[in-house]
Amino acid sequence: MIGSAPAPLAAPRPAGPGDATVRHLRQVLLWPLRLLPRARGAGDNAPPWQHLRDMADRSPWREVVDEFTGDREGFHERHYNEFVSFLPVVQRFLFGEGRAGRDSERDDSGAPMRVFRRNDIAAVRVTPRPGDAPVRLDIVHVDLYFFFDVDVVMLNVEVAANDMPLALAQEVLYRFGRAYPAGWDAQGRALNCLSALEWLGADGSVLARSDAQDRDAFLAHVAEHRAPRVASHWAFVLAPLVADHADHDAALRVRQIEYYRMPMMAYLALDEPRSLARGDFIRLGLVTGAASADAALPYGEQHLADFEQRFCYDRFWADGGAAPNTRYLCSGHALVVVGPAQSPFYGCRDRGVLAQFRHQHFLLFLIAHFQKAALLMFSDRLVEALKGLDVRRPASVKRFKRAIRSSFEGFLRFTHRYWFHEISDQAQVRALFQMCAEHLKLDSLYGEVKERIQDMNAYLDADSLRRQANTVVRLTVVTIFGLIGTVTTGFLGMNLLAEADAPMSQRLAIFALVFGLTTALTIYTMVKSKRLSDFLDALSDEQLSSWRKLKALGAVWRPERHDD
Repeated sequence: MIGSAPAPLAAPRPAGPGDATVRHLRQVLLWPLRLLPRARGAGDNAPPWQHLRDMADRSPWREVVDEFTGDREGFHERHYNEFVSFLPVVQRFLFGEGRAGRDSERDDSGAPMRVFRRNDIAAVRVTPRPGDAPVRLDIVHVDLYFFFDVDVVMLNVEVAANDMPLALAQEVLYRFGRAYPAGWDAQGRALNCLSALEWLGADGSVLARSDAQDRDAFLAHVAEHRAPRVASHWAFVLAPLVADHADHDAALRVRQIEYYRMPMMAYLALDEPRSLARGDFIRLGLVTGAASADAALPYGEQHLADFEQRFCYDRFWADGGAAPNTRYLCSGHALVVVGPAQSPFYGCRDRGVLAQFRHQHFLLFLIAHFQKAALLMFSDRLVEALKGLDVRRPASVKRFKRAIRSSFEGFLRFTHRYWFHEISDQAQVRALFQMCAEHLKLDSLYGEVKERIQDMNAYLDADSLRRQANTVVRLTVVTIFGLIGTVTTGFLGMNLLAEADAPMSQRLAIFALVFGLTTALTIYTMVKSKRLSDFLDALSDEQLSSWRKLKALGAVWRPERHDD
């Protein structure tokens, strides 16, 4: 499920002071997007991944048969270590119910995750800043993660490189993984993103280029749609998934629900990780780019005074232990691992820090950001439901009720299937997940969304009770006034008209006349039931005078006055 083995590490060579070299770099991007329903009337309730299957002849995406459901030869020790790192309830979410359960009739209804991969992109050539030399990064894999019963898809891109200067690595981590430019400088150059990017095929051909420098295209899109425009190179990777404004009839439409900087993980193996300055760790942990010539720290010293306490996990930041001289940096948006390149287990496929980074750490990072994306998706759905509500139109009110009920039911299923406070009993996995959750403020976001959904659901319940109460009042009024005629005509079994022996046609005519009059009187009573109810309230009030009670009776037929 996680991709191919890492490339062999280069032989270590000493680096001078201030000239650290990253012997091996991994960067993992994880971009959460909301899946939008198809246009009304499409009549297709198939899960989103089914559309990718149906597009196999015109789409580069292919479903991944992961190691847990494949042959025994494809199942290795790293997959076992990945599996046992998590609690049973999390195992069922991440890995499903085993081969028997996956091959059953519940294949498309019970599988918790679906993974699709495209293999046509072999590398990416990036130019961090204008004037920099292009850098080639190998593509390890490009995946899409779908989740059962949650309208969220996550794009996962992993790249690798060897022997890269630390400053260049910091710039790549900072600039790669932006959905669109944050702006442009006075010369028209895109800010904070890569100066140039090209996706490369296996033969070295250019598959797609970034258009981040095309300022007019981005400005025109925002002016027309009031929504950001995804850069062309990311649109290429996502296809046939399209942005919600691109094609309203597309089977797979997505919408951005988070910040335009994609959450990322990074792994850096250096000759001497302890030689890095405090400012280097701060820039890596907060992903701020390389240091400028006149600034040792990216922010003020007071702001960074508690950096180590808030963002560093230093259980292995020592000369001994299972992973000596390894530091974990977690800010919620990023999870960065820095360690020694000469460790015998750092490049190991089945064990060691790199294997844990690509398996256990990736999954805990995915869970945290999936939970956040799902909560933001539910919040987005509530906003859409309110935006389409027009209380003057019954059809709009009915759609609003269905949308809120659907959100409430979906949120309940999300809570019981995907909401975890603890995912592992292993100290490291548990601590890193808690750091991610705290920095992402998952608990407060969950409480906020839950409160909003409950408020809307309580409003619907109160509205239903109000409608039921109004119905009971109307029925009570009809019953009271109908009781007068019932008692009058039925007293002692009296028959005012002795027509028992009359001809059948005459009896039918009398029946029809009485039925029509009774129906008309009942309908008229229902029409006036609200005012009649007010009259009955006045009639039962002993403090009102007879004159005011007569005025209340007259109000039943008085024209209603509308205030301007």
